Amino acid sequence: MKHCQKGDYESGFEYFTKAAELGDVGALYNLSCMYREGEGEVVEKDEKKGLYYLEEAAIAGHPDARYNLGCDEGINQRYERAAKHFIIAANLGHDKSVQVLKESYAAGKVSKEDFAAALRAHQAAVDATKSPQREAANA
Repeated sequence: MKHCQKGDYESGFEYFTKAAELGDVGALYNLSCMYREGEGEVVEKDEKKGLYYLEEAAIAGHPDARYNLGCDEGINQRYERAAKHFIIAANLGHDKSVQVLKESYAAGKVSKEDFAAALRAHQAAVDATKSPQREAANA
């Protein structure tokens, strides 16, 4: 990531590729971003490869990847599929997904039961990451 932040997309791409081959979820997500956006002269924009890495990252448990898949499904008006992605992301503790589910519930696109279950699972995921050490570090 540091290479990409410095504009060295070639090195960043190489490291992400190696890390993704080793199963790093964040690297899969970053590769999806690079392909979807096209970065410098190194990575040509390729929606199919971007979607492939996004799906791989989502399957491996990356909450932002799951959220982005939900957004893609929503744009394509596949609301039921979008809701499933947002529910999974919320279950992983993803805050934006909860907000989208809230709006979807208000619009009648998500059932009360699904929304309530997602809220409970989101809260459980958030609670699972709490610790005295993290709270002290945040303070």
